[in-house]
Amino acid sequence: MTNAICIVDDEPMIRETLENILLDEGYPVITCANATALFQELERRTPALIFLDIWLPGMDGMAILSQLRESYSQVPVVMMSGHAGIEAAVNAIKLGAVDFLEKPLQLEVVLNRVSKLLAQPSGSRKELASDTLLEAVSYQDDVPSGAVSLEAAGRKQRTVADNMVLNGTGLLTGRNTGIILSPAKPGSGIQFQTLGGTTIPGHITALENFSQSVAEHTFTANSTVLAQQNCKVRTVEHLMAAFFMAGLDNVLVKVDEEIPNIDGSALDFAKVIAEAGTVEQDAEARTLVIHEKILVGIESPQEKHLYAEPATGFEIQMRVDYPAPIHEQVLTFNPERDSFHKDIAPARSFNTFENIDMAQKLGTVGSGYLNSHIILHDNKVINTELRFPDEFVRHKILDLLGDLFLIGHPVRGRVVANMTSHGYNQALVQKLHQSLASPQS
Repeated sequence: MTNAICIVDDEPMIRETLENILLDEGYPVITCANATALFQELERRTPALIFLDIWLPGMDGMAILSQLRESYSQVPVVMMSGHAGIEAAVNAIKLGAVDFLEKPLQLEVVLNRVSKLLAQPSGSRKELASDTLLEAVSYQDDVPSGAVSLEAAGRKQRTVADNMVLNGTGLLTGRNTGIILSPAKPGSGIQFQTLGGTTIPGHITALENFSQSVAEHTFTANSTVLAQQNCKVRTVEHLMAAFFMAGLDNVLVKVDEEIPNIDGSALDFAKVIAEAGTVEQDAEARTLVIHEKILVGIESPQEKHLYAEPATGFEIQMRVDYPAPIHEQVLTFNPERDSFHKDIAPARSFNTFENIDMAQKLGTVGSGYLNSHIILHDNKVINTELRFPDEFVRHKILDLLGDLFLIGHPVRGRVVANMTSHGYNQALVQKLHQSLASPQS
C-alpha cells in the first residue's frame, strides 16, 4: 500500500478539499492543522509526500520545512501559499521543497504534481546544463583566405542624438548600477568609460582575458565581460544587441563596472535608445561581409556549434534543445522582416534554480539573478509567465546579436547556431576578427 499523502494547513476548507481530491484518485491521506500535529504524525508513520502551507500558527511552514530537511530529507515537500511571492517560492526551493503551488489550488495541477513526484525516483530529474563556467571551444586556428571583408554599408555612421540615463540592478554584483549613453564622434565605435575614467572598447579584442582565451580556445560562457587596465565592464551583451539593431556605430557608455540587467532582456535598452533618437554623422559606415563559411564547434545536432556563411542580407538561425519545459525550439530572425523590438528584445535570460544556487554559493554571481531570469525547476518555470512560448530560443538570438556586434560593425551574412552560449559566440567573433586582420583579406 502506498504511504499516505500528508496535508498540513490551518484552514479546514483547504484540508478537506485537497483531501477529497486525493481520496477520489485513490491516494491515502492524512491531514494536520499545525506543526505539532504533523510531527506527532511523523512519529507514527512516514508519508509519501507532504503538502505544507507557508502561513501556519506557531511554527510557520518555512521553519517546518527546515526541520523536515534535517530529519525527513527523503520525503518530498510541496509548499503552498496564497500570498507569498517569488522570493518565498525561491527560498522554499532553496530550503529543499520540490515544488511551490499558489492558492487557490487547481485540480489538474495538484494531481499532475502528485503523479510525477510519486513516480519519480530521487535524483532522476534532468537539468539544463550550466552556463556559469568557462567552456572550451573546438575550432581550427587558420582562417580561409578572403573569408571576410569590410565594405561600404551604403549609409552614414550614426550615434545617439541625446544623453540618456538608465538604472537597474547588476546581474553578477547584485548592486544598484546605471549607465549614461552619450553621442560619440565618427569612427570611435562603441566605447565604455568607467567612473575612474578608463575607456574600454566595445570590441572582441577587449574581451576579458582575450589573449588567453584565443590561445587556449576557452571562453566565458556565462556572460560577456570587457576589460582594460585592470578595469572591467560586465554583462554588455544585451546593450550591444540593442546598439546593433538600432544601427548605431558610435556611442559612449559611462558605467560603474556592470551594465544594469533590468529584467534580463534588452527591452529597456531598446526603449531608451528610441527615446534618445539617432543622428547621422559625416562619415561612411562599413559592413563586415562574409564570403566564406567560418565554423566553430562540431557541426552536429548533438553538439554546440555555430557558423557564419555568405548571404545577401543578415539573419540568424538558432536551435536549442533542452529538457522540459523548453524542448526543441528553432527560430530564424531577420531584422528586415522581423521586429527586434517586438520579437527579440523582450526575451529574458534563463537558467535552472540549481545552477543559479550553485553559482551563488561559489560567489560567481550575485542576487541579480532572482528578478532578471526565467528560473526553471523540476521541468517548469517557477517565477514568472513566459512572454513567448519559445522565449528561450529568442533570448539565445538576443545574446548572439550582442556578441556578434563585438566585431565593431554590422554584419552581412547568415549565422547558424546550435545550442550556443556566450563562449561559442565569442569564439566565432574572434575568428571573424582574425580573418579580418589576416593579410589575405
